[in-house]
Amino acid sequence: MLKLLLGAFLCFCVSLVYAQAPTRFQIQGITADTASAPLGSATVMLLQRKDSSLVNFTRTNDKGAFSLRNVKRGDYLLKISYVGFIPFQQDIVFSDKEVIDLGTLKMKAITKELFEVVIKTARAPLSIKGDTIEYNAASFKVPPGLTVEDLLRKLPGVQVDQDGNINAQGQQVQKVTVDGKRFFGNDPKMATKNLPADAISKVQIFNDKSEQSKITGVEDGKKEKTVNLELKEGFKKGGFGKITAGGGLDGNGGAGPRGEIKGNYNKFDDKNQFSIIGLTNNTNQTGMSWDDYQDFRGSSSLNQWNDNGDFGFGGGGGIIISIGGGGDDDGGISIPVGGGNGRGYSNNIAGGINYNYNTKKVKTNASYYYNSNRQVLDAVRNRETFLQNGTFKTAEESSQINFLGNHRLAFRHDQTIDSLNTLLFTNNSRYNVGDTRLGSLQQLFKNNTFKSNETTINNGTNVNKIETANTLIYRLMFKQKKGRSFAVSASYNFTNNDGIADQRSVNLFYNATDPNDVLRRVLDLTNNTGSTVSQIKSSLLFVEPFAKRFFWESFLNLSHRSDNVDRDVFDLAKDSGKRSPVDSLSSFYKNNYNYARVGSSIRYSFKGLNFSAGLAVQSFQIDGQFARGQEPTSFLNINRTFTTWLPNASLNYDLKNNRYLWSAYNVNVNQPSTRDLQPIIDNSNPLFIRQGNPDLLPSTNHNVNFGYNMFNPASFMNINVNLFYSYNVNQVIYNQQVDPNTLITVTKPINISGGQSLGSYVGFGFPLKKTKATMNLNFNPNFSKNLTPINGVMNQTNTNSYRFGTRLDLTPGDNFTFFANANWSISDTKYSINTTQNQQIVNHTYGGTMNIRLPKDFFINSNFNYQIYINKRFGFNQQVPVLNASIYKILGKAKKAEVRLSLYDAFNRNLGVSQFANQNYVSQERVQTLARYYMLSFTYNMRGMNTNIKRRGGFF
Repeated sequence: MLKLLLGAFLCFCVSLVYAQAPTRFQIQGITADTASAPLGSATVMLLQRKDSSLVNFTRTNDKGAFSLRNVKRGDYLLKISYVGFIPFQQDIVFSDKEVIDLGTLKMKAITKELFEVVIKTARAPLSIKGDTIEYNAASFKVPPGLTVEDLLRKLPGVQVDQDGNINAQGQQVQKVTVDGKRFFGNDPKMATKNLPADAISKVQIFNDKSEQSKITGVEDGKKEKTVNLELKEGFKKGGFGKITAGGGLDGNGGAGPRGEIKGNYNKFDDKNQFSIIGLTNNTNQTGMSWDDYQDFRGSSSLNQWNDNGDFGFGGGGGIIISIGGGGDDDGGISIPVGGGNGRGYSNNIAGGINYNYNTKKVKTNASYYYNSNRQVLDAVRNRETFLQNGTFKTAEESSQINFLGNHRLAFRHDQTIDSLNTLLFTNNSRYNVGDTRLGSLQQLFKNNTFKSNETTINNGTNVNKIETANTLIYRLMFKQKKGRSFAVSASYNFTNNDGIADQRSVNLFYNATDPNDVLRRVLDLTNNTGSTVSQIKSSLLFVEPFAKRFFWESFLNLSHRSDNVDRDVFDLAKDSGKRSPVDSLSSFYKNNYNYARVGSSIRYSFKGLNFSAGLAVQSFQIDGQFARGQEPTSFLNINRTFTTWLPNASLNYDLKNNRYLWSAYNVNVNQPSTRDLQPIIDNSNPLFIRQGNPDLLPSTNHNVNFGYNMFNPASFMNINVNLFYSYNVNQVIYNQQVDPNTLITVTKPINISGGQSLGSYVGFGFPLKKTKATMNLNFNPNFSKNLTPINGVMNQTNTNSYRFGTRLDLTPGDNFTFFANANWSISDTKYSINTTQNQQIVNHTYGGTMNIRLPKDFFINSNFNYQIYINKRFGFNQQVPVLNASIYKILGKAKKAEVRLSLYDAFNRNLGVSQFANQNYVSQERVQTLARYYMLSFTYNMRGMNTNIKRRGGFF
């Protein structure tokens, strides 16, 4: 009995000792050089000894002190890095004390003799140098065969959403380069979605100068968040790439098999980069960008491609005056793209080639990209239109087949002639072909009950379009005076658009008192339209430093644009069976735009503070001719001149320690589009007729914005705040005249002042546990007022929208990752013309992506997206849950192959849904979209394939 009591007492004592021992520790110390001078802003990392994985990190303060809190007992290595010094590393030994004080840790400066020691020292998972964070890709492991996009998701301070958009340090990434070189133009996703993660040695994130600042040599204080991917040496000595082929079955029966083939091949060295990508599938993976879709809607590339050849303030050096403002600016026929990217059912082909050649004095980039998309869209749409004395409803069922084909060619050559002279040439060209077939049944109901109209539409459209934009820029830095510079640019842009539209419809108009009294109208027209747009422009910029820290900038912008639109409309003559001209709908339009802007500004730049204020005067002249009919004998001349004063002010302040403050005021002037200026009738939809207005004035938009961004590299916390306000003068608004009997709506563009919007964005991100869990929150309120005349009564639409989002990134280890997001949007819309129709639209989205690593190189990947659309006012409640899941295995000793079994849309609920409220209407749309299907695929990764072809001064 005594032995039992003694044993119990000893166990109690041992447990008491362990209970008093700390389970969490604080590691602290001071970094200094060999002369005991403190080293501030050094990067301090705590690594797992077994695999050098990152556990915790921080930065030293101005006195060289650091502290790592809440550290569990383990086998760790402390590593400290500082620019110009040998990395310091030390084992961490735990004791029974909660605070582990390492004292003063002295670092040695790098000398030539010590360089080999630096090379042999283990590379740190990350290093922080000013506003640049460099990640060692090997410290953030991803399964074999995954892309750079998957690698970025594991980096602290970086978020990648389900669409592939990248956010770093609280800001949107605008550019991704590979070894400092462009990769397929300016689309960041082209590199992150196509390059393999195991090809990357380092990932560098920094604030780069704006493109305009690089070209002109003027520091404007504006920054572009940039990611540079540095390749491993082994991937610069041979080719590497990936190819995937898969096939499967549609889960709905009778829809046919599903399949895809995609791949890429890359060959890089120090001076050259060559890449080729391609895909084909019938799984809605289009390979098309938003610009491609906008182009087929009729937007001109002259406005989309920022050639950086327009000097002076205003939009950051982009196109000073936007010809068209909203698209259709060449006056030609456009493809009525509906449904958007990823909706409906599509067959897709895409492929491209990218080549870079870089030396100290020459930087050349060339790329070609082709994509085609055949899309089937079956949609149901409902629209409620509000009038002063009632409402009417439009119900539509449509079936549409589109084909879109797009060739894109880009070339850029940057030549450094010497230390004072540089030359830049850019070319962007496109050739587009497209056709569509649209069948639609539209029914209009007065007061939501009585059917007033019924229209059956069968339209067809064919479009061919070629565009090119060319710019040459020369910059001279004067040797006699530092800061003095001169730049000149010359550009030539051209667009040719030829289209044929067949418009066939049967329209039935019902009598409210006699249901048997039906008026029948048949429309059968062919519209042949040819349009050309040519533009020549040039800009001059001269920068003169004066006093200290002040610069005087003067600029001149000149442009001449010529538009020609020839529209011939024919009707089917019933007596002869031939098509006869319709002069009332045919027209010829010729317009010359002459534009000149001269301005000057004073800029102050010193220690991160960059302030500029200036004034410009802009003159815009229209010299046009318009005539109706296919063989006109007389023309209506349009000669108008507009002069506008344009003030501008901007403030950009680098507060150091990764804190930035900016604010700006600018005025933008937009000339009405060619289509809006033509006094013609567009009756392609007989129930919604569109007219032009040759008396339109240019619209003026006043913008004020303010922003603040902070990123703490020690804690990886970020704050991003933006506030903006916009006021419109002579805004182009479409006046509506609705016939109370037929409900036919006729729109005509007019100028109205008073539209405005006020909005803000607040983002906050912070680690819940460093390297393991990160939380991001954002809030985006927006308040707008829009004016629209309806049947002679001015309707004011006030919309207050509130958007809140959150994102949680969990990366606890190599075997499990989870990324979750939620976004809530509430929009309150109020109409002055009919307050009984005020409504609230609710859109919610929940999403998540999970990756699990199983034994024997098995992996599970799944993502879930749940969308909710609610409008209680009209009883609209649509929920779309979509779950995708796959299991795959890595094959072979070299782990170059993968076999994957995937299930898409497990619940078979995928549907394209949208709802929208604006002006005097609310609309909902449902588009039948590719739902459940199964896919079995095989992937092979090509790594480090050596080539034996001899080089003779070239790449191959």
